[in-house]
Amino acid sequence: MKKKSKSKKIKFIPVNVPKIFREDKIYVKNSLNTNWISSEGPFVKKFEQEFSKFNKRKFGIAVSSGTAALEISLKALKLKPRDEIIIPAFSIISTALCVIKLGLRPVLVDCDLSTWNMMPEQIIKKINRKTKGIIITHIYGFPVDLEKIIKIARKKNIKIIEDAAEMIGQKYKNRMCGSFGEASTFSFYANKHITTGEGGMILTDNKKFYEKCVSLRNLCFGSGNNRFDHDDIGWNYRLTNVQAAIGCGQLKNINWIIKRKREIGKRYTDLLKTNNRIYIQPERNKFAKNIYWVFGLVLKLKSKIKRDNVIKKLYEKKIQTRPFFYPMHKQKIFRKMNIFNKNEKYPNAEYLSKNGFYLPSGIGIKNYEIDYICKTLNKILI
Repeated sequence: MKKKSKSKKIKFIPVNVPKIFREDKIYVKNSLNTNWISSEGPFVKKFEQEFSKFNKRKFGIAVSSGTAALEISLKALKLKPRDEIIIPAFSIISTALCVIKLGLRPVLVDCDLSTWNMMPEQIIKKINRKTKGIIITHIYGFPVDLEKIIKIARKKNIKIIEDAAEMIGQKYKNRMCGSFGEASTFSFYANKHITTGEGGMILTDNKKFYEKCVSLRNLCFGSGNNRFDHDDIGWNYRLTNVQAAIGCGQLKNINWIIKRKREIGKRYTDLLKTNNRIYIQPERNKFAKNIYWVFGLVLKLKSKIKRDNVIKKLYEKKIQTRPFFYPMHKQKIFRKMNIFNKNEKYPNAEYLSKNGFYLPSGIGIKNYEIDYICKTLNKILI
């Protein structure tokens, strides 16, 4: 008689589990054995060059975080105080923080309910003579529909920074995300497609812009005997050689990572698609194939249970989740600072923030864990 296979015992499932590859360990060991542990080590340059090449860019500047990448890029544009920068209402707070910190004015646009990205038609409506930049932030799985935005930005001489932190390896109409605009920025936090623990990167095709970013990353030191005479305000936003070594190892495995991310997304979709109480993004749309930085879903209005209660019940079953981003115009600190008009409303961002959350979807997740999560969620949402 055939024995029944024992079901896997479920331990706590974190919202993200990264994967450390053999190459990561080899490169880190090399970095430690050669005593190159600071930001001056050879893996930093190697990582910059290889990541630039992967994204079809000329220059790369490795930095300490995705937020640092945004801040340096904005400052390198040399804008004037109170110049306006268009940003998404639905995004992580870093986008707005960098704009405000540099004395610029953030202008919000709402997001689309199908891709969860900023809406091109709203961006076009918000452009005026004070608009000097647009931070195009790709959210969760699909890129922003870039074509119309880039066309009008060129016509009006508006600079674009492409925030591709969540899109490593993604393409827009067969062109790499991270290859558009004056600069593109990336994050290598532990939940990104490739990780250095903490870290980021700026990519550009403009040599002068590149040189300015390199200077800003490193406190704007002078040259030669004037090293400690600084001609601008910069920061210590450097990436260490050890972190860059991990990044080089991760990049060696990027094709497998992208493939695995899409496998995770498909498995979730197949197991949840019959549940009519949730909205799940499609596997592809007219300009991209979903890359599933995270597997997000949104409770439909007809759902009898609130999002926060679903999150609570999943946690009781050893499943960690995360709510969607909180809208910029609703942030306590920005209300306190009167950054945005009190009458501003972005209904789509507000709806997603109230009803959206994402499931564990780091590349370290196991298939049996996905099966358990879906079975549990479907029971909760009956």
